[in-house]
Amino acid sequence: MIRVIALGPGARDAVPASALEAIRAQAPGVVLAPVLEAGVAALLQVNAEPLPDDPAEIPSGAIVVAPDPLAHAIAVALPDAHTVPARDALRARAIGARVAELVAVATRLRAECPWDRVQTAATIVPHTVEEAFEVAEAVADGDPAHQADEIGDLLFQSVFLAGLLEEDGHADLGSVARGQADKLISRHPHVYGDVAAADATAAVDVWESRKREERSDEGIFHELPLGLPGLALAAKTQKRAAGVGFAFPDLAAALAKLDEEVAEVRADPGAHEVGDVIFAAVAVARSAGVDPEMSVRAAAARFRGRVEGAARLAALSGVDFEALSPAEQFTWYSRFRTEG
Repeated sequence: MIRVIALGPGARDAVPASALEAIRAQAPGVVLAPVLEAGVAALLQVNAEPLPDDPAEIPSGAIVVAPDPLAHAIAVALPDAHTVPARDALRARAIGARVAELVAVATRLRAECPWDRVQTAATIVPHTVEEAFEVAEAVADGDPAHQADEIGDLLFQSVFLAGLLEEDGHADLGSVARGQADKLISRHPHVYGDVAAADATAAVDVWESRKREERSDEGIFHELPLGLPGLALAAKTQKRAAGVGFAFPDLAAALAKLDEEVAEVRADPGAHEVGDVIFAAVAVARSAGVDPEMSVRAAAARFRGRVEGAARLAALSGVDFEALSPAEQFTWYSRFRTEG
């Protein structure tokens, strides 16, 4: 069996005693290690051979010693390997080490980069919003590598904003994370307590009930973020109302309300009635279990693809799509939808 012993984040003064004990307790054998900090290598007092780049090349019976992030990566690649510490603890330590590296980057940028040095929470937030939308777009694309990249951008925004709080003595990333964990634990008594929740709907009801208990003096629409995009704001507003029972009982009722609002906009196609139609459509989406923001984004992407496809199809026939009348363009659009 291969044994993977994690050495902490990689510095001599951070090597866990459990790692040293595990190394010294091992029977003589092949010890493999990446290039280690000189102080760490001296502390281990073992003659380690170079660690292969491919974990599949690690021989059976070998002892691998490596900093937490690399040790975790090797453990993931070798599910039968024995690890010190246990896999769950190793995963937590590896993630913590990587986040700490990102915090160190943010701290240095804040100190040494002229642009980062002059930023405030107010100037950073527009970038945060932009990154959140880019995460949503990456999820819609379905590309895991793209998602990981955009999630990283959004994570850095959180790290940077937490750093600004720390500068002012209000909080730091650790206390922010702890507060979030405490809140999630409190609002999931069906996981961390003895409250029952048979399905996802019941779990949401428990969440909203706990939230109302925590904020009983703040009203139904407490802390409603009015800066949200319109569809997201509509969905959030309806969700808050549903939290006190004010919601359509089923999809049919939501669709009936949408039909009513469409009839009204036919009679009076102004901003007020159009807004009511969109708001009612959001209620239909929620009743159907569909996120309105994401569904509209997907619809916009489909429309873009179809228009571009219609233009390409017309070009193949020697027709300039942009020079056509709207009716002629729609003919090509319909043709692309049929043939595309």
